[in-house]
Amino acid sequence: MSYSFRQVCVLCWFFIGMGLFCLLIGCAPIKPMRVAAVALTVQDVAHAAARQNDPYIVKEGTPAYLMLLDGLIEAYPQNRELLIAACQANASYASSFLEDEEGERATRLYQKAKRYGFRALSEKVDFAQSASGSLEDFSAGLALFTKRDVPALFWTANAWASWISGNIGSVEAMGDLPFLEATIRRILELEDSYYFGGPHLLMGIFLAAKPAAIGGNLPAAKQHFERAFSYGAGKVLMAKVYYAQYYARGVKDRVLFEQILREVQTAPVDDPPDMVLGNVMAKEKANRLLDKTEEYFGETL
Repeated sequence: MSYSFRQVCVLCWFFIGMGLFCLLIGCAPIKPMRVAAVALTVQDVAHAAARQNDPYIVKEGTPAYLMLLDGLIEAYPQNRELLIAACQANASYASSFLEDEEGERATRLYQKAKRYGFRALSEKVDFAQSASGSLEDFSAGLALFTKRDVPALFWTANAWASWISGNIGSVEAMGDLPFLEATIRRILELEDSYYFGGPHLLMGIFLAAKPAAIGGNLPAAKQHFERAFSYGAGKVLMAKVYYAQYYARGVKDRVLFEQILREVQTAPVDDPPDMVLGNVMAKEKANRLLDKTEEYFGETL
């Protein structure tokens, strides 16, 4: 019997999942150790995916990985590391493979990722309830989080921002903007260098994407993009793509837009090693954006 590539991917993830569940059903007295081991294995899988240079392999394999995470969380609903992993994986899959062509499906995954992130953060405060209350109370709750919480805060904010972007006409999404901004600012206070300056990238996109009438600020956005470039040593190509997409378009600078995206096209993808997949995806996104140059700027330089 022969199998398609997709079937092989699913089978591989099935056997990985069976192995993890076998690990989980051992002797009860060492349950915390087993859960920790599973969480670390999940992180290892995510790191391996980030080092892949073939997006097709990751695209085909990730849905089974997402189902595996859902199953593990069903068994261990309070495991913080699993919740963070699920938040990151769902949001990353949606942004990498669905957002440009399957927007509605991407938005559903962003919402799922956001829920997982909120659950991971609810160890200290009921994050979902707090985010639906007053901004003052929400900010007081954020003050309870420490540097240890930065991964959960960052990936939750990332999923939350993407969910808002996909529901831009929604009253609920617009109402979330001040809470999201407060969350990003808290991450910047705690560890602004996290994930190659990711908090600065988030804030740069946030300030560049918002109209000035509701708090958008292109000069401040540029400063945050530049800090992100500094922490990533200019090697995180998706940061440059977002700089072109949000800042260069925002200031209507076609020359800068094309210059940055062409730099991305010719840049190496394997440094840093943990950003290989992200850099490959950045090149593909840069190509798509360049194809829309006339649409964005017209024929006049």
